[in-house]
Amino acid sequence: MNTTSMSSYEPSQRLHPPSLLAQLANRQLNGCLKVLSGAASWSIYLEQGRLIYATSSIDPFGRLDRHLRRLSIRIPSLVSAVRVQVRLLFETPSPEDEATQNGDYRAICWLVEQHHLSSDQATILIEELSKEVLDTFLQVQEGSYEFAEWDQLNEFPRFCRLDLVPLVEACQNQSRRRQAFNQVATPADRAELPSRSAFLQPDLGRRAENNGNGSTLGTTTPTARNQQSSAAKTNYTIACIDDSPTVLNAINSFLNDKGVAVIMINDPVKALMQIIRSKPDLILLDVTMPNLDGYELCSLLRKHPHFKNTPVVMVTSNTGFIDRAKAKLVGASGYLTKPFTQPDLIKMVFKHLS
Repeated sequence: MNTTSMSSYEPSQRLHPPSLLAQLANRQLNGCLKVLSGAASWSIYLEQGRLIYATSSIDPFGRLDRHLRRLSIRIPSLVSAVRVQVRLLFETPSPEDEATQNGDYRAICWLVEQHHLSSDQATILIEELSKEVLDTFLQVQEGSYEFAEWDQLNEFPRFCRLDLVPLVEACQNQSRRRQAFNQVATPADRAELPSRSAFLQPDLGRRAENNGNGSTLGTTTPTARNQQSSAAKTNYTIACIDDSPTVLNAINSFLNDKGVAVIMINDPVKALMQIIRSKPDLILLDVTMPNLDGYELCSLLRKHPHFKNTPVVMVTSNTGFIDRAKAKLVGASGYLTKPFTQPDLIKMVFKHLS
């Protein structure tokens, strides 16, 4: 990888992002500006000094999913199943892509290839994503950087070449408006706005909600993940996906002291990557959930190489023949009918775990 003379990877130095971007634009450089500051990193891709794409390590797929949800109001094809498939395909990098930071851009290319987005819609999406990334980057005061003349993004199509100057000015104006608002706003007004720290802390917004018995809903804390990893060495790990905390708590209670570590998940879209990372031995999947039903999620999981053979048990109050046929069609391993007793659950779980 070649780098220009402005390359610098000192341990830490004062940075002035607007000046740095202005230099790149004036010199009409081709390549990628890579910036490190603390635990966060930014990658800003340029062609002849114009912006092709900007991304950061701060929850890139959460950011992409937020913008896709907004677009879905006007683009019916961007249903939740498509957005989940994007995460399955691109959020976990393959070994050859592990060193790159362009999975979200590859996801946009795939959405265009599959006709979920037009090229013009991809341009709008990229501009909005880049503004959000630049907004956080402009706040960086200390870090290190390098400019790589060549990057693997060269392998992918271009959808836009945006002028950096008006983009930076728009972000700066927005920042000034926020500061002016904060000077006159009441504490109640500020509470209604998302905190900037939510953008600068990768794990903020993903903290687990403790349900009082040591288990968690949604994504887990690092401590809980370590405990689960330790338990997985000697016990089974089961992922329970249900939008009802009552059902999740019941399953966790029923399986307590049965040599099983239970991961409780109440949002199938946001917690999908938690399933991929934890690689459970069995998945209990509710059929009826908002945004994405269990049949769709089961079908998507079966397309992922990690979950082709993982037992997936559908949990539902629907007992009809058609429902059972649909479960079999999407590759479900079993069918547990609500309401179920503790013996019913244990029998079903260990039938598939054994």
